[in-house]
Amino acid sequence: MTEPNVPPAGPPPATEPTFDVIPLGPEVRRAIDAMGYQHPTPVQIAVFEPAAEGRNLVVQARTGTGKTAAFGLPMIDRIVRPSVAAVQALILCPTRELALQVSRELEQLAKFRGIKVLAIYGGASMSKQVEGIQAGAQIVAGTPGRVLDHLRQKTLDPTGIRLLVLDEADEMLSMGFARELNAIIETLPKNRQGLFFSATIPGDIERLAQKNLRDPEMITLSSDQVGALEIAHYVYVLREGDKIGQLVRILEVEDPESAIIFCNTRDETERVAEALKSRGYDAAWLNGDLPQPDRERVMSATREGRLRFLVATDVAARGIDISHLTHVINHDFPESAEYYVHRTGRTGRAGRTGTAISIIGPKDIGNLYLLRLTYKIRPIEKQLPSAGELKTRAEMDVLQLFVDAFAGRSAHADDLSLARRLMTHDDGEIIVAGLLRDHLGARAIDAPTVGAEARRARNPAPQPVPAPARSPGVAPGAPAAPAIPAAPSSSRLPRVTISEPRPAPRPRPSPSTRAEEPAGPADSVQLFVSVGRREGVQPAALQQILADRGIAAEQVSDIRVRDRMTFLQVRKDFAERAIAALTGQVIGGRTVLAEVARAR
Repeated sequence: MTEPNVPPAGPPPATEPTFDVIPLGPEVRRAIDAMGYQHPTPVQIAVFEPAAEGRNLVVQARTGTGKTAAFGLPMIDRIVRPSVAAVQALILCPTRELALQVSRELEQLAKFRGIKVLAIYGGASMSKQVEGIQAGAQIVAGTPGRVLDHLRQKTLDPTGIRLLVLDEADEMLSMGFARELNAIIETLPKNRQGLFFSATIPGDIERLAQKNLRDPEMITLSSDQVGALEIAHYVYVLREGDKIGQLVRILEVEDPESAIIFCNTRDETERVAEALKSRGYDAAWLNGDLPQPDRERVMSATREGRLRFLVATDVAARGIDISHLTHVINHDFPESAEYYVHRTGRTGRAGRTGTAISIIGPKDIGNLYLLRLTYKIRPIEKQLPSAGELKTRAEMDVLQLFVDAFAGRSAHADDLSLARRLMTHDDGEIIVAGLLRDHLGARAIDAPTVGAEARRARNPAPQPVPAPARSPGVAPGAPAAPAIPAAPSSSRLPRVTISEPRPAPRPRPSPSTRAEEPAGPADSVQLFVSVGRREGVQPAALQQILADRGIAAEQVSDIRVRDRMTFLQVRKDFAERAIAALTGQVIGGRTVLAEVARAR
């Protein structure tokens, strides 16, 4: 089902169908309209009629194509009877996250039909699930293990089940659920209907369908393999031992908006996530060891876009549908070509672009060859820029700041004349370099703004230029830059501040002057922090750093993250403690400097 309020990648086809092509009852159509959906997806159109007529189907469609509504619409509109207070439809999902996701969407579709939906999965209260079943749940979405527990304890009566849905059937078999699936199916009525949905149709799926479905029909739309072929694939060859260090450099270069980072072991997910967090990245790990409440918290943050990097194992990430992912990164190359297809099929959905990046070492060459041979996926090899290339790139960034700042501005003839003389002087480069160092600071390439001021006195005797304000890159206590002799002239060059361009009409402040943003409450003080959005700064992360030093959230009235800096409003009596807490932290690979913002 297409997502509401998300514009398509290109102009929609002129003949794009509406939900009028599906013969839905008024209650379900009303729910569709309330959810903001306008156009059914191909899988929803293809499945509705045969499913509503009671036929058994095996549907090949990748995750993210609207599969839940594909089986949910005929289930709620035609198959499940609101007047019968018993479980009539059972949906089996590989993970608790997918079971919850399915149940939430079905609840919305059934909102005006009076049909009750219940999710049951391990790690949650068994007694509450029993209460939900006894209260008249008519649709159950659950994981195989917990559903089998209910069947064996006779808390779930299978005799009224008219429809069985397997969602992500290939995932469940690859996760080792074959025994549970067979045990569950044996308890169900023989004449019940079956809808099996799978991204791929390997031989074991075909055998499962032939064994448990009467005259199954195949509907093939798209698979994760198709999805994988539609995104960009790249590999970085590991040429040194520090794999996490290389991952960090890749993140710096690629700058993904959001990504799942896959590891092959549970321990590695925790190690990678902690290493990223220590460098200031917004990351969390997800594996089978994570307690259920923490797992749900991490998944909620990922789905809502509040978590930038999710580090996970294959098993933990299976069945997860996160439509906004821009990248899938294989920190550990997958052990099989099928795993690679499933991993990378999680990006590039709903018409969006997607990128898959893998770090490979010598032991991964064989698996990379099999990927090319099996699925015709040929990742392009990329090289991390050398230190020299990074330095050149940073220099060009600063140069572009000057170019952008002075674009379209006229220059005085006297200034142009002096500039030409300076450029042709034997010491011209040294003089310009000294001006840059004085006004950009010791880490000139990292500085987001450049300030320049020079004075020329009326009398011919050289006069010293006042020392400029210290910039973010100059450490406290560093020796002051030598005064620059002023050229004899009767004119004065105005102060020039070059700031990074931004679309907002109000000019942004220069970090080199720590200019204040609009003031907050009278009993608070505004602090300048030398990192921002480009370093992955999140207000919640800064709040946590402060909380660890005993500064509660109510003591911080405002946090405003800019591209290269952050301002926060702190109560005056907590200012020194906040500065001490933030200064020296490493965020996004940069050491933080915090201080009281100076007045404009």
